[in-house]
Amino acid sequence: MANPRGISVHIGVNIVDPRHYGGSWDGQLNACENDCADMQRIAARQGFETHSLKSAQATRAAVTNAIRGAAGELQGGDFFLLTYSGHGGTIPDVDGDEEDQVDETWCLFDGQLLDDELNILWSEFEAGVRLLVVSDSCHSGTMLRDLNFRTAGQIVEPDEVFERTRAMPRPIARKTARKNRQFYADLQRRLPDPRPEIKATVRLLSGCQEDELSWEGSGNGRFTEALKETYADGRFEGDYRTFHRAIEHQLKDRQRPNHVVRGTPDPEYDHQHPFKI
Repeated sequence: MANPRGISVHIGVNIVDPRHYGGSWDGQLNACENDCADMQRIAARQGFETHSLKSAQATRAAVTNAIRGAAGELQGGDFFLLTYSGHGGTIPDVDGDEEDQVDETWCLFDGQLLDDELNILWSEFEAGVRLLVVSDSCHSGTMLRDLNFRTAGQIVEPDEVFERTRAMPRPIARKTARKNRQFYADLQRRLPDPRPEIKATVRLLSGCQEDELSWEGSGNGRFTEALKETYADGRFEGDYRTFHRAIEHQLKDRQRPNHVVRGTPDPEYDHQHPFKI
């Protein structure tokens, strides 16, 4: 059997196009492109074929095409790594599949990418492909749409180092939704119903729970910095469950990272070393 193949795509969005986001908000962040570069370095050291999309490059079409391209190339036993660092957002739910009546999103340069859209993309991967999604963004705890997961939630106050969150401000979210109401309504209504089966195994490591915030740090997002320190250039010993717990310990309750698996169960993948192809 040939050695498994790994493809990775790394997204870091420090700024968005105000023309889509209410006409005035550029969503400026400082550390997302750093996160993108650092996650790409981790992937390259593990032998992934890496690709990055930063700020203006990270359009809805570019991200979707990159994921679809990987889905078309990878076969059972292969590995797809997708990392995102940027604002998390919400838009009103149209199809009624969200109990909180909003869809969680990634704020890409020219528009938001919905959690529902991502789950359609996961269904395009063959059975036996392992997917790992690392999301350092606000409201990222259910970007895989695990509707059986619940959290009590907490929001912490900023301190002298972490002064900016990765959440689209509520007034901007409302303004963006109003300005692009038809675009997002049409997009949601075009999604297949029922949703196609996810045959691959999709694992999410996210910076916080659905109702929490992810914070910027001095050089990386707080979650990405904790992930890097825990991973320790590959010296970490353990599986994904212990990796998640170790990151959680690094964050010391200031935000609670999430670990969710969807699709086809794969016990062997569960016990592998993080980022191992």
